[in-house]
Amino acid sequence: MRPTDVMRGSPPAPEAQVTRANWRSFPAIRWGFTHTREVLPTAEIRRSARPTPMPSAPRELSKLGFTAPDGRETTIEATLRETFTDTLLVMHRGTLIHEWYGDGMTATTPHLICSISKAIAGTLGGILAARGLIDPEARVLRYVPELETSVYAGCTVRNLLDMAVAIQFEEDYEDPAGDVARYRFSSGWDVPPPGVEPGHQRAYLTTLRGTGKPHGKVFHYVSTNTEVLGWVYERACGMPYHRILSEYLWQPLGTEEDGSLTLDSHGMGRIAGGISVTARDLVRFGEMMRCRGVVEGRQVVPGWWIDDIRENGDPQAWADGDLAEFFPGARYRSKWFAIDPSRNALTAIGIHGQHLYVDLDSDTVIAKLATQPKAMDVPIDQRWFAAFSAITAHLA
Repeated sequence: MRPTDVMRGSPPAPEAQVTRANWRSFPAIRWGFTHTREVLPTAEIRRSARPTPMPSAPRELSKLGFTAPDGRETTIEATLRETFTDTLLVMHRGTLIHEWYGDGMTATTPHLICSISKAIAGTLGGILAARGLIDPEARVLRYVPELETSVYAGCTVRNLLDMAVAIQFEEDYEDPAGDVARYRFSSGWDVPPPGVEPGHQRAYLTTLRGTGKPHGKVFHYVSTNTEVLGWVYERACGMPYHRILSEYLWQPLGTEEDGSLTLDSHGMGRIAGGISVTARDLVRFGEMMRCRGVVEGRQVVPGWWIDDIRENGDPQAWADGDLAEFFPGARYRSKWFAIDPSRNALTAIGIHGQHLYVDLDSDTVIAKLATQPKAMDVPIDQRWFAAFSAITAHLA
């Protein structure tokens, strides 16, 4: 069955139905990622009353050729077609020069951005730090004492931001009985098997334990760290995460459409991966990062926080961490990746093919959203990094 046949008919045929049991499986994922509010409970991330203008001057990029990591010659057009891509937007020096949508996608279609949500949380942290609402160097327990018996009792907010918590947790998306599966049951994303209680996120977070090693030394990518970060924000601000995000970042950014955040059974958002937004609003976010936090002359995110993301991140922690074999020499800071040490570029990455690429050397922002069948597909990711390099080289 093709993705375009999913959820067709009144009612759809049983094999074409999308439910909470299959919404992230191919081919249901294509409908699930663009109709998340119809699958899971969500909270609204309010748009701006005055959207930031988006000037457009289309340029032909689809025929642009480049060499894929496997040595094969390809093009942007072929890569779009062969990697389950749903949309690709390219902004150069503040002007939208390329806007492509796959079947069923439009400029107003919301799309789940998975772990690009983490980069949004990391960026939001700079606003809260500048206002004195959080202290990145403070212990997590200062904000969330309920975590006293968990791994998070001994770590700082900065450890959460930089994925440097010494936690016993394997981010294995394919293990049906592993840590990620239990985490997803608690978040409401997956239906637990008979006899397994789903629980809820806050209760689940209190059960997580450490390795006994010191925090802050090794990059270890674990999504629950970002859920704890969101809990810290909620305590510091006295409001739920979706309202914090709306009021402090998403509205000042000048977004055009409402976003959404998935919720668990107790109303806690899936801060690490549950945001859905349009590609246009995502590229607005990336453009703000390129402009050092400034939108139409307004400082939305402190410039020093973005400088810190660009310039810092512990290279030794990365070298000793999870992903060094795939991206040697990279860094990670406040939920953003610096994948290529030779380029002045930041990347936000989500499973199933989500990318926001901010290249400061060429003044380019690229938003690419997808519904790849595999959660992690490193060859496809590396092909797209080659594509991003080809685009930025062409524009420069």
